[in-house]
Amino acid sequence: MKRRPGQLRIIGGQWRSRLIAFEADQGVRPTPDRVRQTLFDWLSPRIEGAVCLDLFAGSGALGLEALSRGATHTHFVEQGRAQSLGIREALHRLDAETRAEVSQSEALRWLDNAAKQAQRYELVFIDPPYAADLLEPVLQRLPPLLKSNNRLYLEWPAGHAPTLPAGYAWLKEKQAGQVSFGLATCTANEPGAPLS
Repeated sequence: MKRRPGQLRIIGGQWRSRLIAFEADQGVRPTPDRVRQTLFDWLSPRIEGAVCLDLFAGSGALGLEALSRGATHTHFVEQGRAQSLGIREALHRLDAETRAEVSQSEALRWLDNAAKQAQRYELVFIDPPYAADLLEPVLQRLPPLLKSNNRLYLEWPAGHAPTLPAGYAWLKEKQAGQVSFGLATCTANEPGAPLS
């Protein structure tokens, strides 16, 4: 059944098939169901108990899916006020407020401030607006926030693959229609890692 604009469906875990409303204005585009399914198949050995960061959270689809599948905590970072409120409302409806935090902030500014904090993340979802050219600046700032053996999901328009900075490596890449996506890891902050 076709969903109305402004709705997404959680596709796995404890909230499977739950519909979540989101603010669809300003170009918010949840990661498509089949892409999410592939991503969480890739992450299935790691999702249980993980601490996640959902940058450019938009609808919150990726972070909510992670929580549904057993992640311990997700921090959502979203600049838009309406989108941030929508994520908070979804967390409230799912009775998941104690397992999440929502920061209404521009992502690069948030990353610069978060580097001074103690929190570290195992899984990071990075799906910025396609026209903003933000993947590489985000990756440059991420290493201080990452736990070892991390996984990073990146999404970009087909044909415009990002260049990974030193200390990163691709693990998987795939294309679905006009969307390309991949899984990477960062070893830049691990003992013995080469300095860039």
